[in-house]
Amino acid sequence: MNDAVFDLDAYFARVHLPARPSVDHLGLGVLQRAHRLAIPFENLDVRLGRAIAIDSASVFAKLVGAARGGYCFEHNRLFLDALHALGFDARPLLARVWLGASDVPALTHTLSLVTLGEEQWIADPGFGGSYTPPMPLIDGAQATAPDGALFRLDRAGEHGWMLLRDGDAATTDGRGAGAGFQPQYSFDTRLVYDADLALSNHWTSTAPGGRFRQARIVSIVLPNGFASLTDSTYRRRAGADSTEAVITDPRVYRLRLSMMFGITLSAEEVAALGVVAE
Repeated sequence: MNDAVFDLDAYFARVHLPARPSVDHLGLGVLQRAHRLAIPFENLDVRLGRAIAIDSASVFAKLVGAARGGYCFEHNRLFLDALHALGFDARPLLARVWLGASDVPALTHTLSLVTLGEEQWIADPGFGGSYTPPMPLIDGAQATAPDGALFRLDRAGEHGWMLLRDGDAATTDGRGAGAGFQPQYSFDTRLVYDADLALSNHWTSTAPGGRFRQARIVSIVLPNGFASLTDSTYRRRAGADSTEAVITDPRVYRLRLSMMFGITLSAEEVAALGVVAE
């Protein structure tokens, strides 16, 4: 971590990695995939009125020590620290999420830029809407996710780069549906400092009209699919099998959090979320 030795063994146990990945694009893919299969995306602490700390020690304590999930600023802090501990050359970027946007969105997302020799790659275990495998930063580069979705990187003029997705909406959190490639987020490669991340994290977690203040959001990647819980709506796609249901019982909501997403909350915390009435 920034001010302490990163506990790789504890991180590997959390993401169920039995061996140290190679420091190349293959190892990068293995690490990101393991991270997102094991650690859920969630904003529940925002809805519980808790501040979101994104320093290395706080993120490690929450996502590894307490076996919780987090949103992009937490996931990518932990992932960057793991990359650095493994010897990768990586740094953060900031992005604008275009899903459902009617105007130019704010910089409310972060991902990682990884330099591998003469190549640059993007890696992102912290996007809650779908799963993108690591991709080389090349105009027109394409990659296929394990759920079958196709991703493409395009230069986006004034917005730098645009990541686009063409895939079944069932392997998303319900946003970004439509025929053909749909914009996910744009970014550029300028240097991002801790102060920039702190500012974006503060806005993302506190803006009254922001998505994370409005909805309770949980998702996790499955080996060949995706599961999400947005407020009381549960969706799961595994291969060709799809499930969708509206949860009306707080006990069922709490059980679903635990069994599907590995998140343990008390009955009092679930009540405080206000998703479903007692």
